[in-house]
Amino acid sequence: MSTIRSSNYRHVARWLVGLSLLGSTPVIAQSIDGQVKSVAGAPVEFATVVLHRTTDSVAIKTEFSDAKGNFRFEQGAGRYLISASQVGFGRAWAGPLELVAGGAGRPVELTLQPNAATALKEVTITGQRPTFEREADRTIVNVEGSTLAAGNTSLDVLRRSPGVTIDGNDNLALRGKQGLLVLIDGKRQPMTGTELADYLRALPAEQIKNIELITNPPAKYDAQGGAGIIAINLKKDQRVGTNGSLNTSYGRTQYNKYNAGLSLNHRQQKYNLFGSYNYTDRAGEPRLTIHRDFYRPGASGEAGRQLIQVTDQDNRSPYQLRAHTWKAGIDYNLTERTVLGAGLNGLANRNVQNGRNSTTINDLLRNQTQQYNSNNLRVSRTPNVAGNLSLRHTFKDTMGTRELTADADYARYRTSRDQRLETRFNGAEQVGEVITGDQQGTLTIQSAKVDYTQFLSKQLRLDAGAKTSLVSADNDVQFFTNGTLDQNRSNRFRYDENINAGYINLNYTQPTYTLQAGLRGEQTNAEGRQDVVQAGQLSDFIRHYFQLFPSAALKRVFSEKHETSLSLSRRIDRPSYGQLNPFRVIIDKTTSGGGNPNLRPQTSYNLELTHTFRQKYNLGLSYSLTNLPLISVVQPETDSTVLSTTQNLRRQHYYALTLTVPVEVAKWWTMYNNAVFYYSRFEGSLAGTDLNRGRGSFTLTTNHTFTLGKGWSAELNADYQARDIYGFLKVRPNGEVNAGVQKTFWNRKATLKLSMADIFFTSPIHAVSEYDTYVERFYQRQDSRQGTLAFTYRFGNDKLAPAKRRGGGAEDEKRRAGGQ
Repeated sequence: MSTIRSSNYRHVARWLVGLSLLGSTPVIAQSIDGQVKSVAGAPVEFATVVLHRTTDSVAIKTEFSDAKGNFRFEQGAGRYLISASQVGFGRAWAGPLELVAGGAGRPVELTLQPNAATALKEVTITGQRPTFEREADRTIVNVEGSTLAAGNTSLDVLRRSPGVTIDGNDNLALRGKQGLLVLIDGKRQPMTGTELADYLRALPAEQIKNIELITNPPAKYDAQGGAGIIAINLKKDQRVGTNGSLNTSYGRTQYNKYNAGLSLNHRQQKYNLFGSYNYTDRAGEPRLTIHRDFYRPGASGEAGRQLIQVTDQDNRSPYQLRAHTWKAGIDYNLTERTVLGAGLNGLANRNVQNGRNSTTINDLLRNQTQQYNSNNLRVSRTPNVAGNLSLRHTFKDTMGTRELTADADYARYRTSRDQRLETRFNGAEQVGEVITGDQQGTLTIQSAKVDYTQFLSKQLRLDAGAKTSLVSADNDVQFFTNGTLDQNRSNRFRYDENINAGYINLNYTQPTYTLQAGLRGEQTNAEGRQDVVQAGQLSDFIRHYFQLFPSAALKRVFSEKHETSLSLSRRIDRPSYGQLNPFRVIIDKTTSGGGNPNLRPQTSYNLELTHTFRQKYNLGLSYSLTNLPLISVVQPETDSTVLSTTQNLRRQHYYALTLTVPVEVAKWWTMYNNAVFYYSRFEGSLAGTDLNRGRGSFTLTTNHTFTLGKGWSAELNADYQARDIYGFLKVRPNGEVNAGVQKTFWNRKATLKLSMADIFFTSPIHAVSEYDTYVERFYQRQDSRQGTLAFTYRFGNDKLAPAKRRGGGAEDEKRRAGGQ
């Protein structure tokens, strides 16, 4: 580790950063400035100003006028309408306005006419963001206010998002492709698979503002995430004065699910204080039924193999999860152009799982049958805490605003897992074997980054930045079999990683086209050490490598109705710290899970062509080539045991066609439809089995929003995943239908929501994992059919703060990610 630390910053100085001629989907924004005034000429503060598409008047963005009545929109070139409204006034309109790339638009002036009748309407009529929005390079899921989010977890919301699927091992996929970077408030989550899923299960959906699904990110983002980025943005109250909200919910399956939370905010001209706390108590019972066939290989492959053993398992894993999540922070306006921010957040959960397993083993060679029952008690505790310091400073410039942001982050994740596995053989009442385990782990992440933006001309913008991170993981586990230390299973694994990165991005815009070119360089220094060397694994490893990640994009506007964009990027997926950890998790007598320190990063080239019609209908074609793809597998370890782990294959080819169709059926009924048709083919070899196969598949998502009047609204959501092949795994079709209704009352300060998830219980997974010497068929189901009643109450000042471009460094990164 000392070698890594001493070389951290020397590596940064060695980078030679170049430019390419193409890049990721552009994020070029022109500005529309204006002022809202009364008939007397006085500025109107807190007026709601909305930017609309000219084609159908659909709202694109919303801002609020400041104390001088001023407002600003940052938006790409095109034709737009602008409206402004305020209680006691009628709505005023301006436009159509032509926003020309690189051009300087004239200020917009909106004059509000006093109108008592309109004032009454403004009290009773409210606008609501659609649940799903499609932008040039991302899909936005607006969780806040959604009926289907009430009482659910972050993982539940992701599962219902367009193009997102979750497999039986809790791996997230976007458009049928795994390898995602998950950000929460701009911070990378150092987890994958079950660890990440457990974290998201403990994060209530009530804390989320929106989720961004970014398929082809530009160079300023970490190169991690070959399939794209899932950015989860938490709520942040924009109202002035002291205010907050209370929320509580009760969900019911076979078990109870409770949730309650409080958020407080105090915003003044110079500072904003915020904090929140949430408590979750959820119980459930995942079930898993498995049939396994073990074969002796034959001379002619599958045709000549001999069936030697058959096992049947039934697993039930009732659990009780209690979690506390909290955050606190401050944003302070040091000067008019300088903002300092500090934040602290944490999550502490305790998960008690008391699994029961029943297994029958038929040994066909010896003509013997063995049966055993196991009780597996696992108690895990994960107290996590993270802190952030941020700085944002803007410089006045004749060419446009120059901006400097800086962030420093520290996070510490602790894990404690206790396990007791009792096994009774052949129907005996007495316990025949007791295995106990004690695992302690600590993961520390430190990072610092700086980003700079400057307009070199009215058409050309420069973005540049650098980032360094240090990660240290230390895991120690001890297993005892019938009271005796098990030397083969006990181990200690330490892992240190340093990544230094720098990027440069150029954006050039003209009235009918936009070019973006970016290059990111990342150097990785990693060292892993384990005390006990397991068969087929490295004892220690040291890896140093530097890679370049170019990105490019071209966007062409043919007319008001037609525009096309082409993007290309190279990305990387490093194994997570949990995937590298060689520790075993004992599931039952024949099944265990573990990491793989021999894993190598996967890299991918991604190409995407998108056409947009009438600024809302999207058709996209994409292709990616991935080298050394990382996949989760359940593979044979002996002729009677299996291991759940992660492996590298040789290559993956991926083709996809994506179609997005939003439809306004009526003024009170809107639809958002998304379809992804894809073909994925893997090449490689594992457990003596060669693999070169693929299959076409598709996912369908439809969301319906009904505005019924008098405070009533409803949602209906459905998704379908067709039959699919992913590596060695064949998955049968599955999907779900969800519905909810809500009512606002007490002057819109209170909301009552009732929802039902997986109404027809169609989300369980049927799958087959097949090798030359092993075939596993399993049926996995969660208690996903759930009814939820949720209540939210907002209190305090209802006035929103003026829409100033401010916030901590992470918040600013979040804003730019959303194109706002």
